[in-house]
Parts: sequence; structure tokens; C-alpha cells
Amino acid sequence: MEKRVRTDSKRWRRALAAASALLGGVLVLTACNGDDNGAGSADATKKSQEDADAAAAKDTSKARIAISPKNGATNVGINSSTEVTVADGTLTSVEMKTSEGAEVKGEISADGKSWKPSAKLKRATKYTLSATAKDAEGREAHENTSFTTVSQDNSFIGSFTPEDGSTVGVGMPVSINFDKPIKDKKAVQSAINVSSSSGQEVVGHWFNSQRLDFRPETYWKENSTVTLKMELDGVEGSEGVFGVQERTATFQIGRNQVSTVDAKAKTMTVTRDGKVVKVIPISAGAPDNPTYNGQMVISEKFKETRMNGATVGFTDDDGKGEYDIKDVPHAMRLSTSGTFIHGNYWGPRSVFGSANTSHGCVGLADVKGANDPDQPAAWFYENSLIGDVVTVMNSPDKQIKPDNGLNGWNLSWADWKAGSAV
Repeated sequence: MEKRVRTDSKRWRRALAAASALLGGVLVLTACNGDDNGAGSADATKKSQEDADAAAAKDTSKARIAISPKNGATNVGINSSTEVTVADGTLTSVEMKTSEGAEVKGEISADGKSWKPSAKLKRATKYTLSATAKDAEGREAHENTSFTTVSQDNSFIGSFTPEDGSTVGVGMPVSINFDKPIKDKKAVQSAINVSSSSGQEVVGHWFNSQRLDFRPETYWKENSTVTLKMELDGVEGSEGVFGVQERTATFQIGRNQVSTVDAKAKTMTVTRDGKVVKVIPISAGAPDNPTYNGQMVISEKFKETRMNGATVGFTDDDGKGEYDIKDVPHAMRLSTSGTFIHGNYWGPRSVFGSANTSHGCVGLADVKGANDPDQPAAWFYENSLIGDVVTVMNSPDKQIKPDNGLNGWNLSWADWKAGSAV
């Protein structure tokens, strides 16, 4: 009996061990089967996502819209920096507004591929832009952006002479004066081009950080056309200061007229297209105030103007001008500092051709009121263009500085080119 109990106990333990092993195997098998089921679920999820992506891609427009400038851009140019283009589609609508809601007009191109504003933008203004396009199957694409244009303080402009569409003399340079100092002269000059229909080489010269003039080696060819192109929009002239101009201007060169004043002989010889057309008696600067020598360009014309000595440093002991003539006839400016060639009605006729009596100007006989066309000054005024050259020689004074007026011709070609930044 006792032996049987031991035997049964031993059998029971063996059965229990076998059952445990079987159960463990089942559990292990169940765990493995569970992993297989999880992988299958992940695969199914991935396939579902891929199917969804494929369906979405199938419904997505192929049209690709590009907007310039980029979203969030600052210091954006006001002329040509804004544009919407589309590839693989056509634009259907573009809406541009200021942050205050004012609409900006523009036009979609005939082929539907691009859009630009119809007019230049305002400075220091935030704009929003929304564009919609469709592809060949009519599916729409959308793009949005916002940006801020350059401010008054962070932009510069260049005022230029001569005027667009004008006819000028052969000595007229293209002179540009910037409203802010330019540090990156190379960048700015590279964005400006001056060319002539004559094919003459034209080079720029910086007189200072705000003045840039252009001219050829010799006077412009008569009857040619000169074109100025300014592509300064977005050009950084100084740190954080950008250009805002996109401008093209043209002017015509007239006949070739150069007048030579001989201060010693007290005459002016007017030469046109290589032929002498008139010799006029003159009165140049007196010995105490001689006229500058050199090539001077007529920059302004006034039928009558006031001349006060105090404005150019000629004052008496009381600080008043040594002269104050309110109706100087037929006056044409030759320098910034106050040199003119003009009519003189207050001096005796005998001085013209025989004595130099002025404060540095070149005087021609005239009458008060500037209404007699037969006077020498009247003739010269009517036969002169802005841009004509008046060359003074044989005066006891020094040569005029090239930046005193539009008088860069007094620099040699080598010195002129040395002042170029490109």
C-alpha cells in the first residue's frame, strides 16, 4: 500500500509536468500567432495609407504656382519684384491687397501663365497675395503669400538729367544724383546702362558717393540717340538700403555746336557741325574775378533771371550782394558755382569786345526785357541747346573743376575711366 502511494505520486508528478509542458507550448504558440496577426495588421494599414495617398495624388492638380517674393519677405522692391507664374496649368484668379484691404490691380497674361501688378507698389506697405490655377483636367491649385515692401528710409532713388524725350547738345552727360550715399558703387553702377545709337563706348564716373555721370570719350555723335536704363529695383546700394527704380529714358543729340570764348581776344566763336556760324564780341571776368578756363556745358536756360552777388560770395561790407540784378536777360548756366553766359543791358556797348568787366560770367550785349531778337545775347540764346559746350580759353583763372556743373569733359579719358566702379 505504501509502495503504491509512492508510485501514484510519482505518476501524478510526471503527468503534471507533461501537462505544464504542453500548456507552455500552447502559450508559446499563441504568442507567436499573436505576432503574426500584428504584422498583418500593420501591412494592411500601410497598404490602406498607400491607397489613400494614391487616390489623393490622383485628385491633386498638376498645376504648380510660384509666387515672387517668398512668403514673409521684407524690403521688397516696388516695381518688378512681384510676379505669379504657373507651370502645367493656367491661372484663373489672382487677388492682391494691402494689409488695409485696398485692392491692387493686375492682369493675367494672354496665355494664362503669369500675372503682375499693373502699377508700382507703395513703399513700406504689407501685401497679401492669393492665386488659383487649374490644370488640363480642371483640378485647382492654390498658393498664398504675404510680404512687405521697402520703406522710405531703406530705399534710394536717382534723379537724372537730361529729361526723357529731350533734345540736347553734344556735351550733355547723363548725370545721376542719388538721394542717399551709395557704398556698393559696383552693384549700383552695374544696374545702370547708358548706350548710344552711334556705338560709342560710354563709361560711368563717380564724383562722390551720390553722383554718377556717364559720357563717351569724345562728345556724343550729332543726331544720335542715347538710352538710359536703370534696373535698380532691389539692388542694395548700402547696407539695408535698396533701389526702387525700373526706368528707361531716351534723349536725342542735336547738331554739333561748340562755342569758344577767348577771354584775351574778348570774342566768342560759334562753330556748328564744323563750320563757324558767328563770332560775337563778349566781356568776360574782370582781372579781379576772371572767368574759369575749360569746357563748360549749358545746364539751364532762363529768358530772364535774378542774379544776386551774395548767393555766390560777392558781398559788400554790410553783407549785401555787390550786385543784385532782378532781370538778367538770356541767361544760361555753365557751372554750379554761378558761372553764366548771359545778356548784359547795364554795361556800355563799348565794353563788348574790348574789356572784361564781369564777376566771372561771360556777358553779351542785350537790352532790358529780353524782347529784342536782334541782340547778340538773344541770338545765342535762341540758337543754343542745353548740353551745348562753351569752352573758355586764355583767361588768367584756373581750369574749372569737372564736378562744378556738368563739366566732366575736363577730365582725361583715362582719369574718367579710373572713376568707374565696374
